[in-house]
Amino acid sequence: MQAIDEQLRTLMVRGLAGDARAHEALLRALAPLLRSYFARRIGSDSNEVEDLVQESLFAIHSRRMTFDRERIFLPWAYAIARYKLMDYFRCRGRSGPTRELNESDAAESFEAASLARVDVDRLLATLPEKQSAAIRSIKIEGQSVADAAVAANLSQSDVKVSVHRGLKALAVRLKRE
Repeated sequence: MQAIDEQLRTLMVRGLAGDARAHEALLRALAPLLRSYFARRIGSDSNEVEDLVQESLFAIHSRRMTFDRERIFLPWAYAIARYKLMDYFRCRGRSGPTRELNESDAAESFEAASLARVDVDRLLATLPEKQSAAIRSIKIEGQSVADAAVAANLSQSDVKVSVHRGLKALAVRLKRE
């Protein structure tokens, strides 16, 4: 857990120094941790969990200047998440569970998400750029085919074919491995 906190703190400090990529990486790395945190406390209603994750990420972003660079990061981030959770329960007229985050759950969630992202990036790097970009846009980022086609300056059918061919190539590659 200490290593995870150090990674996140480093990203936060770099983000505070103006590194936009580090700040984006921090928010992306926090999302699965927060998702797990909220899902254990309110259940698996994905819409409400996702709303809480987004509200927390926005609060972390907007309050980033209050972070003390000399302190550990996760307690600060989870304090913000806890306030968002209390607001959630307050709005619904009920009190929530008070159980704190289990450190091993957070570590496993972060590690699994990080390893999965590395694996996906590694696999997509083996594909032609057009197929990789189409898969990333539609399957990972959740864009519609129409939006992905406009962004890539391609036809919708070209994007669909690129996704299909790319996924087929990945399936063959994974079967061999």
